Amino acid sequence: MRKKPNQPKAHLAGIGLDNADGHKRITKADRFSIIGGSEKTHQEITETFIKTFETLDRKGKTLENVDQEELRDTIHKSRPE
Repeated sequence: MRKKPNQPKAHLAGIGLDNADGHKRITKADRFSIIGGSEKTHQEITETFIKTFETLDRKGKTLENVDQEELRDTIHKSRPE
């Protein structure tokens, strides 16, 4: 499936809700953004998204053309142990 000329670029967003230290954590990349969370949570979401995109890249897929179920499974499998 090709991206239509005026179709917005797909982007993953992660939000961490377990921050208790008052530190504002924001990570912005070309294909994802992460806001909030404890240091551990923020790092885990970042690692998960990076691994997710590495997997999609190996498969030759993008957020614009991956099916929702496959994306969900890929994210789940990319989570740190």
